[in-house]
Amino acid sequence: MRAPRRPRFARLALLLAAAAVPAALPAQGHDPSHHPAANGDSAAVAQAVHRYHAALAAGDSAAALALLAPDAVILESGGVESRAEYRSHHLPADIEFARAVRSEQGPIRVRVRGDAAWASSTSTTQGEFRGRAINSAGAELMVLTRESGGWRIAAIHWSSHIRR
Repeated sequence: MRAPRRPRFARLALLLAAAAVPAALPAQGHDPSHHPAANGDSAAVAQAVHRYHAALAAGDSAAALALLAPDAVILESGGVESRAEYRSHHLPADIEFARAVRSEQGPIRVRVRGDAAWASSTSTTQGEFRGRAINSAGAELMVLTRESGGWRIAAIHWSSHIRR
């Protein structure tokens, strides 16, 4: 008898749990961020995040999708979408939004643990979208995995609130 299938988000949950434990523990002795390989990995992860945002701003859905892992999940607006669902639902609107509204991303904080990494940042967004004034602060978390072709985005979580 086959073992029961894990929920499709089990991989994401395991990655996030594994990532959270080292971040919660105090540093002891060796700081891996000072290791040249870790710095190169961090830069490559940040570059993948920048390329994803650049693809949205350029309206290049193919380039954006190429940066997403096949089993990627996107969490936004209170929902969870697979890569395929995102491609057909929110991606066109995210591209339209990125092209219409000015957004300033803060520094990207990257943590790498083996073949998993997470990148977090905040942003401010101001402008007009579909006749509506936008003035918001946002937060982004991306979980990336190292694959043979480089770092790919396995999960994205976006949240925002109105700035006053």
